[in-house]
Amino acid sequence: MSEIVLINVTGPDRPGITASLTDVLGRYGIPILDIGQSVIHDSLALGLLVELPDDAASCALFKDLLFTGHGLGLTLRFSPIPAADYEAWVQEQGQPRHILTLLGWRISARHLAAVAGVVADYGLNIDQITRLTGRISRMATPPQRPASVELSLRGAVADLAALHGAFLRLGQALDVDIAIQEDDIFRRNRRLVCFDMDSTLIQTEVIDELAAAAGVGDRVAAITAAAMRGELDFQGSFRERLALLRGLDERILADIAARLPITPGADRLIAALKQLGYRVAILSGGFRYFAEHLQRRFGVDYVHANELEIRAGRLTGEVSGEIVDGQRKAELLREIAAREGIRLEQVIAVGDGANDLPMLAIAGLGIAFHAKPVVQERARHSIATVGLDGILYLLGMRDRDLAELAATSA
Repeated sequence: MSEIVLINVTGPDRPGITASLTDVLGRYGIPILDIGQSVIHDSLALGLLVELPDDAASCALFKDLLFTGHGLGLTLRFSPIPAADYEAWVQEQGQPRHILTLLGWRISARHLAAVAGVVADYGLNIDQITRLTGRISRMATPPQRPASVELSLRGAVADLAALHGAFLRLGQALDVDIAIQEDDIFRRNRRLVCFDMDSTLIQTEVIDELAAAAGVGDRVAAITAAAMRGELDFQGSFRERLALLRGLDERILADIAARLPITPGADRLIAALKQLGYRVAILSGGFRYFAEHLQRRFGVDYVHANELEIRAGRLTGEVSGEIVDGQRKAELLREIAAREGIRLEQVIAVGDGANDLPMLAIAGLGIAFHAKPVVQERARHSIATVGLDGILYLLGMRDRDLAELAATSA
């Protein structure tokens, strides 16, 4: 009867190791049941799960493997695997899988220990850990970029909402972002990203900027804050704020548009997604005039926002057409996805306010970005510490992938 053996190989990495060892196995006709390899700082860890025939040739095989490994400066360890253990391992391949992404400006052992503790508490197993961000130089000052590590998890989650909540609380305590997604085909095949504008793509609420110019800043800001927290009906509060802008000179719009503060990471994120063929939309409860300004800057494909009504060069305090509120954003997301011929699971939605929750709920990847507490708690994913380009790591992209994209567009 055949025997299953796990061969663990460790030592300094160099070209040709895998070729040399598998060549020995190939000469003996040995089936490889599984293989995995990782390299950290030129130190190799290679695992080969093989099936050995029950004959005298196994001794010669071990001898040849050890001789080859010694010549390469490697240590080989052989561990027999009981048949029952192997079959149990095979059955585990149908278990649900999730991807956990850890994001922050620095990731320490403390962060990883805390995350791994929650993973263990929920009965999940870590299959693989991958660093997505580039190596950190100790000599040069690197650009200010997020740090990100991705964990592949195996096991069923009885209460995914509770797990999200546990990671949200942990992230807030440790000042990092922790996102967990189902590892399915749609995670690797997103095609459309829909952004809120105010306090998402830009670091301000345009209506507050207009109000400041009209001398009613404090009154409008208070209403805006309550609306974004979900304490006021969006449409009613929107009309109330807009009425306070009646009579404002339209020339103010161009001045405000020229100095809109772009959210850090927005340029890098959108440039990368456009390179990959994503369609980009702005679905805003703000104003079309400013959304179109961003459309020209970023090459946005779709813009839906409120149209300011202007007469005789001044704002009337009204909007033309239907108000874009939370439900309308969700409807527009569905319409754009249908027009592009893609599924909702392939859509990313990003927003910060309570009026973004409907579109965050229906998108395959709904992200509350630097959002109000009520939005963070209700959204499935949240980014609160890094910039918008942190989304790239939620998609599994690595810094080297992004560098290649940037080089091809140069």
